[in-house]
Amino acid sequence: MSELIAMLEQQRDLPDDLLCSLLETDRYDAALFQAADRVRRKRYGTDVFVRGLIEFTNYCRNDCYYCGIRRSNAHVQRYRLTPEEILACCTEGYALGFRTFVLQGGEDAFFTEQRVCEMVSAIRERFPDCAITLSVGEWEKSSYRAFFRAGANRYLLRHETADAAHYRRLHPQPLSSENRKRCLFDLKDIGYQVGSGFMVGSPYQTTENLCADLRFLQELEPDMIGIGPYLTHKDTPFREQPNGSLAQTLRLIGILRLLFPYALIPATTALGTIHPQGREMGLRAGANVVMPNLSPVSVRKLYTLYEDKICTGEESAQCRSCLERRVASAGYAIVTDIGDVRR
Repeated sequence: MSELIAMLEQQRDLPDDLLCSLLETDRYDAALFQAADRVRRKRYGTDVFVRGLIEFTNYCRNDCYYCGIRRSNAHVQRYRLTPEEILACCTEGYALGFRTFVLQGGEDAFFTEQRVCEMVSAIRERFPDCAITLSVGEWEKSSYRAFFRAGANRYLLRHETADAAHYRRLHPQPLSSENRKRCLFDLKDIGYQVGSGFMVGSPYQTTENLCADLRFLQELEPDMIGIGPYLTHKDTPFREQPNGSLAQTLRLIGILRLLFPYALIPATTALGTIHPQGREMGLRAGANVVMPNLSPVSVRKLYTLYEDKICTGEESAQCRSCLERRVASAGYAIVTDIGDVRR
């Protein structure tokens, strides 16, 4: 095995220059993926945890330059799920063996702190043995605390890019890298299991930006790390930008597994969108989570952060059985488990 990969596995770190060189070449990929798989099997065996994703609103107050549901996109058919529809998704998911629900949406002003709390409380009351994950963007610490009291226990908030200048090129005012990071540390302080992450190959991204992302994650020490290739959308200012790289995304999954042996790392839908076997390749590179969609089929095509998203026409049961076969073909097994982090 490469000395560089051995050093990364043993020390769970590399100097910046070596980390950057590792990011820029495929020379070490085989050894990297082998080491990442060994480390994930030592900590998690062949277990792959499923999270039931419910995309409950595609309204968003933000205007991020890369996102298909950005406020300025007049071509989006907007929707919001009712509390009854959200509970119905959870009921169906529970019957299929899901024990974690991920409520994801744009930053929608309709969903006030009170409405989010009511939604979480209703799910917590109906499914007391499940984990409830929120992915609803930036709030004040008092709101995060209210959601936690209502029954949410995990929160996903990608930092997107740790470099403030790069962040400014991807987001308009008043969004800032500083506030994004403040939110993540607030969430940790409250007691959430926290997930962060970034896009690979986003416009203007450099190797140094990616290195800064890894350094920020070392500072944050999140429980979950979600990365995926940047995928373009025709109705955004970045419509002419190229997609991110599958190879570099897989390489980063392997690096993340060695830096954070305990982490819950998803093989994302974006990976499956950029390559038919992308999610399986992600699992072999060190990922151990998949997030099938529990949203009603009628709205799945409307939650389009990027183009050509997969699995928009499948019923939840189809999605679950398809993923089970895919995960097995990669040499792992989906488990019906709440899937807490194993630090």
